[in-house]
Amino acid sequence: QLQLVESGGGLVQPGGSLRLSCTASDFYLDYYAIGWFRQAPGKEREGVSCVSGKDGSPSAINSLKDRFTISRDNAKNTVYLQMNSLEPEDTAVYYCAIKIARSTCSLHSNDYDFWGRGTPVTVSS
Repeated sequence: QLQLVESGGGLVQPGGSLRLSCTASDFYLDYYAIGWFRQAPGKEREGVSCVSGKDGSPSAINSLKDRFTISRDNAKNTVYLQMNSLEPEDTAVYYCAIKIARSTCSLHSNDYDFWGRGTPVTVSS
């Protein structure tokens, strides 16, 4: 069964940066849309960023485009979320997810078929 694995979370001070990674073993991600979502304690899951697969449009959506950047390295079968200028409000568990049916990305969690277990990010001094 398809398994996504997130990594790169941790504790960071306000203003700091982290790069999250999402990868899968025995499954090529490059044709599929990958989304990053987060869920803070007591809050609903929200879409952060997504990147479409080959021929998907738009190529990417980023709700925090002034601070977060999504990218993919197909050679490494990995999708990254670069997070800069982190704020305490960014504290959450971050999940990546894959959309199997279509290559076009979206920030609607219901559109995604498989999810990773998440990686926690804590922004605190």
